[in-house]
Amino acid sequence: MIVNADLHIHSCFSRATSRNMVVENIAPQARFKGLQVVGTGDALHPGWRKMIAEGTRYLGDGVYQRGDCSFIITAEVEDSRRVHHMLILPSLEAAEEIAERMIQGTPSDGRPRVRLDGAGIIDLVHEYDGLAGPSHAFTPWTSMYKSYDSYMDCYGVKPDFLELGLSADTDMADKIAELEDIPFLTNSDAHSPWPHRLGREFNQLEMDDVSFTSLKRCILKKRITANYGLDPRLGKYHMTACTRCHRIYEPEEALGMNMKCPCGGKIKKGVDYRIYELSSWDEPRHPPHRPPYVHLMPLAEIIAMKHGKGVKTKFVQGIWQGLVDEFGTEIDVLLNAPLDGIASIDGEVAAAVRAFRDGSLIVIPGGGGRYGEIRFPAETLDAYFSR
Repeated sequence: MIVNADLHIHSCFSRATSRNMVVENIAPQARFKGLQVVGTGDALHPGWRKMIAEGTRYLGDGVYQRGDCSFIITAEVEDSRRVHHMLILPSLEAAEEIAERMIQGTPSDGRPRVRLDGAGIIDLVHEYDGLAGPSHAFTPWTSMYKSYDSYMDCYGVKPDFLELGLSADTDMADKIAELEDIPFLTNSDAHSPWPHRLGREFNQLEMDDVSFTSLKRCILKKRITANYGLDPRLGKYHMTACTRCHRIYEPEEALGMNMKCPCGGKIKKGVDYRIYELSSWDEPRHPPHRPPYVHLMPLAEIIAMKHGKGVKTKFVQGIWQGLVDEFGTEIDVLLNAPLDGIASIDGEVAAAVRAFRDGSLIVIPGGGGRYGEIRFPAETLDAYFSR
């Protein structure tokens, strides 16, 4: 069976996270999005474990269900070097025991900082039959490749997976030789339950059934059939760029200028620069097991962009709801719905969805603290040439 899964989110117990991130909100929004499996996130926090236990029905083999949404126990921790790690665990009981051994006292945050390093974390998780790997592995902060040049320096062993994060895709990561044999995950890292956050990145998995055992086998056997996520060029630190004038530089050029822009600003190293430093090849070499990576954007953001409205306005939400009511889920609208059917509800949105599907979007990359921008094919390119 093919399952859509977002395995990295946060709860209301994490800093800078919506108080709406509770089970009774996440489950129905996952259904609207088109996700069948959602990672709980924050499972090392006792308050969140209590809410999961009380707000779901346990089906066995690590699955906690509410409505049509199946939750798998996951967590994120920050290690002694401020590197973030994602954990996939077989049960709430395992999460409780790991928390007791990993954390001193009651954690104040859903994503706790622990005294263990990466090797200690993965060893402990493996004791409980869980999986572990680096979260958002390439970001300029709190990532494995921010602190290390190799996963062996971090873990001492091969991690079970690598989470690409919003800042990278497989074309970037597959320039690094040591990652050839590692499955990649794409997850939202959502801090609110609404569908323009939840599932903004997700994995399409070939699972025998919905269970922890099947999920673990799927990841370790590399049965990921597709990764879906944002175009990493939209990230505000994707390219190496000046933090003052936002001029974009090639890594070699920035290095030759000692990371100082003629305008007087500082050139900020982007994810592209870090990939450049780690790369074994100039072009990606995708191993046979690597699935396609499909660039998507949340449907509400597409509607908002085409109509010049806010994502949460009644206008945008009304169009979004009409499309989801007609075609079943947001993912179905983005990937499967006939374009003429979408056009019967909103022609502008149909044109945008077509541009995503056929790859004709024009992306103006972000960098230096400024987000990237999207131009649809009929729009002017003046913004690109003025930068």
